[in-house]
Amino acid sequence: MATLKRLLDNHSFWAQARSRADLNRMLVGSQAVVSAWSNRQLIGFGRATSDGIYRAVLWDVVVSGDHQGQGVGRRIVEALLSRPAVAGVERVYLMTTNSAGFYQQLGFQGSETQHLLLLQRVSGRSSG
Repeated sequence: MATLKRLLDNHSFWAQARSRADLNRMLVGSQAVVSAWSNRQLIGFGRATSDGIYRAVLWDVVVSGDHQGQGVGRRIVEALLSRPAVAGVERVYLMTTNSAGFYQQLGFQGSETQHLLLLQRVSGRSSG
């Protein structure tokens, strides 16, 4: 968990300061998890949740800055899409703030008929 926490803290803005306990719960609740390693160093990560037939969502795809542009992110997404819990679903969703171009290269496209709605809850969880 410490290695994953360090990757997320250092290379994502959306997943910083998650506690190790929460990361563990997150992994348990995911149907697909992919990690990328180089010389025993975690350099990439992604996960998916899915009902296995209709919908899946990709989450937390991150690659360390010094390994971006080398195909690591592409391999992580392709591996997630090929996992049994994701491979046969009708729709795969993801949300991104600033990487739409990357995901469009992999076949994802914007949707005029779908709208992202958010119920923001204040987290009382500790970060550490």
